[in-house]
Order: sequence, then structure tokens, then C-alpha cells
Amino acid sequence: MHPTIVKMQEVVAKGNEDDIKGLLAEDVTFQPPTYWATWTGRDAAAAVLGHVGQVFQDFRYRRVMGGDNDWALEFQCKVGDFDCVGVDLITLNDAGEIQHFEVVMRPYKTIGALREAMNKRVMTDARFLKFKDALS
Repeated sequence: MHPTIVKMQEVVAKGNEDDIKGLLAEDVTFQPPTYWATWTGRDAAAAVLGHVGQVFQDFRYRRVMGGDNDWALEFQCKVGDFDCVGVDLITLNDAGEIQHFEVVMRPYKTIGALREAMNKRVMTDARFLKFKDALS
């Protein structure tokens, strides 16, 4: 398994932005499950993922599939009272950094709960005013 994927499994659920940032390419693109916009850039993506790590409860990866630069990491967690299953779709660049990170989740109610929890968190994080430019 690629060392970046191994490290990712260790740090994502903890929600530590600095650890997450170290895995991301400078121009990483991040597509969350809660809305259609793509976040672009290491700082913006790490900030979002850091907040997600604080919202998800009982997070664990169940299966890891892939090879070379393309990976799928199936996870389960809770968002409030709702159970969730999802997949992180990861593309690494030639330097072994995460170049593209897309998250798909189900069920729909959990995605709504995640969006609500994330909106509450980012509204109190002044950095997100600056990160509006990271939305494509």
C-alpha cells in the first residue's frame, strides 16, 4: 500500500489540519459530499477536512482498494445520531501527494446532518472568508 494512503488512514479521523495538510498537493482539489463546489488548494482543503474530522464520530476505514495513484477507501462513521457509509476517492500525483480527493456518502439524511454541522463550524472560522476564493 502507498505510504500516503497508510498515513492518511492514521490522520484523517483525528481532524488535525497540519497532519492532513502534509499529505496534500499544493493545488489539490477536494470535492465534498455536501455540495457541488470543488475546493482548490492545500490550505482550504485541509481546513475543511480538519473540521470534518471533528464532526465525524466513531470514524474508521473498513476497506482500502486500489494501487499506483488511484485509491478508494471505504469508511463508516456517525454524524450526530445518523450512521454513515462513504468512500474517499483519492488520486495521488507523481510526488505521492493527494492531488484529488472526492468523498461520496450515504444515506441522504446523514449528508444533510453533515452539511448542517459543517456550516455551523465554518461560520465561526474566520479563515473561511478567505477560502471562498478556493471554491470553483
